[in-house]
Amino acid sequence: MNTPTSGKWAASLFLLLLFFSCKQEQDVYGINDLTILPVNSEKDKPKTSSQYISILHTNLFQRAISPNRMLEALRAIESIGDKQIAYDILVSKYMNDGDVVLPSEEEMREDVEEFIRETYKRFLVRSPTEAELTWMRNFINSRPNVTPELVYFAFATSNEHFHY
Repeated sequence: MNTPTSGKWAASLFLLLLFFSCKQEQDVYGINDLTILPVNSEKDKPKTSSQYISILHTNLFQRAISPNRMLEALRAIESIGDKQIAYDILVSKYMNDGDVVLPSEEEMREDVEEFIRETYKRFLVRSPTEAELTWMRNFINSRPNVTPELVYFAFATSNEHFHY
C-alpha cells in the first residue's frame, strides 16, 4: 500500500511537523545593570573642623553653636596633634554638659526602633538600612548597659559622621 503519492504526503507531513514542532524558547528579561554601593558611599568629602563642630553641637544641643564656643572648640582641636583623639575629647566634653539634649534610657528602651531611626537621621542624615536597624536593635536589646549617651558617642565619632 505504499504508493508514490502517500510517500510524498508522508514526507510533506514529516516536514510540516518538523517545521512547526517544539522550539526552544528563549526567555528575555528586562534587567538593567545596577551598580550597588554601600549606603554611605556618596559621603566622600571630609568635613572641616568647623563644619564638624557646628554639626556636632547642633546634633547634641539642638541649637546652633555660639561664635565664642566655636572658637574655643577650634582652638582645642588644633592644639592636639591627633585629630581623632581631639574629636573624641570634644564629644565627651559635650556629653558631660548639662544642656545636652539626650533621650532618657527609658525612652530609648520603650521604642528602640524609633530611637535608632531618629539617631540615624540626627547624626548621619539618612535612614538605616534593614540590616543596620536589625543589628542595632539586637545590640541595644541584648545589652542592658547600653545608654543613649553611648549610642550618641558612637555615632558622633563614626567615620560616616566625619563626611558629607
